[in-house]
Amino acid sequence: MSGTEKPSRKHQLETIATRLFKEKGYTASSMRDLANEVGIEAASLYSHIKSKEEILRNICFRMADQFFAAIDVIESKPIESMAEKLERFIVAHTEVITRDTEATLVFINEWKHLSEPFYSNFVDQRHRYESRFIEVLRTGIDRKEFLPIDEKFVVLTILSSLNWIPNWYKPEGKMSPKEIGQQLSRMLIDGIKSDSRQ
Repeated sequence: MSGTEKPSRKHQLETIATRLFKEKGYTASSMRDLANEVGIEAASLYSHIKSKEEILRNICFRMADQFFAAIDVIESKPIESMAEKLERFIVAHTEVITRDTEATLVFINEWKHLSEPFYSNFVDQRHRYESRFIEVLRTGIDRKEFLPIDEKFVVLTILSSLNWIPNWYKPEGKMSPKEIGQQLSRMLIDGIKSDSRQ
């Protein structure tokens, strides 16, 4: 076996497993199901992956890395307006979740099946990601850009709205991920801007 065959097979397994997890749910998807989809004996899977959970971990933490990388790029550039920064965060989040909607839905819906210490690690990363949004809101409130609102409530509302996108997003649709993010950000941010108060 050459050095390139195993990674290629592993990638194939992860791609098929992602679809199975998305369609059937993590707990209802078995290694036998995966083997049948690939067309090999179930025992042969273990020469490529250690467990079903290894695939789930790879999906969840790979996507978490993508979310952090996307906002790190934004943080590295000077932006004076917190409204603009929040819009860029929203667009970046939208672009990540539409890149691979099957992996995104597994990430959103199945992470709770991670075992320790991965579960706690994932929850910690999730809180750290939310805190980056909260900090933008808090700074905007301090600068009187935003209304004095509950930052965590607003962030959870924003992320919940964005995380529903993979359920209806179509790559061939009228709007690109960036355009979707921009339109949603206008709707969400306009409601909390201090100058929108009547």
